[in-house]
Amino acid sequence: MNLKKTILIVDDDESTLWFLTELLGTEYTIHTTKHGGDALRKMKEILPDLVLLDIIMPEIDGYDVLKLIKDDELISHIPVVFLTAKDDSQSEVDGLSLGAVDYIGKPLDIPILRKRIELHLLMEDQKKRLYDYNINLQHMVHEKTGKIEMLQEAILSTIAEFVEFRYNTTGGHIERTKLYIKALLDKMVERGVYADMISGWDIKLIVQSAQLHDVGKIKIPDSILTKPGKLTEEEFETIKRHTTLGKETIGKIAKKVDGSDLLQHAAIMAYSHHERWNGTGYPLGLKGEAIPLQGRIMAIVDVYDALISDRPYKKAYVHEQAVEIIRKGKGTQFDPALVELFDEIATVFYNISKIKVV
Repeated sequence: MNLKKTILIVDDDESTLWFLTELLGTEYTIHTTKHGGDALRKMKEILPDLVLLDIIMPEIDGYDVLKLIKDDELISHIPVVFLTAKDDSQSEVDGLSLGAVDYIGKPLDIPILRKRIELHLLMEDQKKRLYDYNINLQHMVHEKTGKIEMLQEAILSTIAEFVEFRYNTTGGHIERTKLYIKALLDKMVERGVYADMISGWDIKLIVQSAQLHDVGKIKIPDSILTKPGKLTEEEFETIKRHTTLGKETIGKIAKKVDGSDLLQHAAIMAYSHHERWNGTGYPLGLKGEAIPLQGRIMAIVDVYDALISDRPYKKAYVHEQAVEIIRKGKGTQFDPALVELFDEIATVFYNISKIKVV
């Protein structure tokens, strides 16, 4: 296995090529060319570790060769050292400005030439190692982040499933809710609806946070959650508390993890998804755009799935009935702009509603 570094020498003087090949050939694998125009072809062919490039050459000089090298993505990273008889400082500045890593004057000082070649090759090795380290680090971070996200999703879905089980909402309400939310958010992005607000949102987090919108129902008595008939006024006031209880529960979790965008969205959604556009909702009676956008989105999604699902107190409506009820709630119960989007993708909601969640 050849572990020698490869150097390409570009110089129109044959004696210089011979001399440098003899001088460096025992330590490095040497390739040579007398033509600047041939340098790029050879570089792409052998991908040298370093190029020694003369400046004064016929047809195309070293400066132009270097410009062509830097314009080629395949070879632009390869370090180039100018070797030249030009000894004025401006020529050196010009060469370094074009991207050369060094500028060595002729006649060559052999010990200095050797040491600088050694130094630049060592620097390239360090750069490659740093690059590889960064790539490996990114991979490790990505892998670790993926595991954390999977754990986070597992915890959220388990909590959500427990809530569903407690009030007999079997059949995948939470999973469907995530898909409804994603569909509506995608349409908002496509149409530019509330673009200034959602541009800073992480859609994935919003979708995940939706799973906790009813978490406050954990603290509502079973006798109320599963009651088959109409709730009394007192019972209704109790169940309305699930919005506040949900916000409080999520808030307690958030304090222990030193803040989280996901939990922040979840708390807003849990607290505000029963507010109504006309101000007749709960818990605060907010009106119009005073209602957080997360809550306005969830309001449509939650009502649609509740309508098309069996509940202890009612039988499921068919899709068309649910759509019509939401249409009629435009501007009273629901945000008009969001109802219009819902209307456009009502078929998508229907298809999601038919997904069997295991």
